[in-house]
Amino acid sequence: MDKLPPAECRSMDDVRHEIDHIDKQLVDLIAERFSYVDRAWQLKKNPEDANVPWRIRQVIDKVEARAREKGLPPDLAVALWRQMIGWFIQYEEEKLSERLAKGEK
Repeated sequence: MDKLPPAECRSMDDVRHEIDHIDKQLVDLIAERFSYVDRAWQLKKNPEDANVPWRIRQVIDKVEARAREKGLPPDLAVALWRQMIGWFIQYEEEKLSERLAKGEK
């Protein structure tokens, strides 16, 4: 079945099918983003290097602008990204702390 635009969905099954397809793509993209985060902590030196306020602001600003372009409520996009970024920062901090505890560089 080809992708149906929202206005062409004739039933809840059509809507659910399209949402399931989008969810799969979103998970795939988040997994790809995570692979870069996983590499980032390996390139950093200390746990405090995981939280870079200017970079967080830069990412949030870009996400907010993109949401506006696409007609997505910016507050929704920003909330999702802040949650994701917070999780990634915690992940990096934990990995960096583990590495330091083992005496690795």
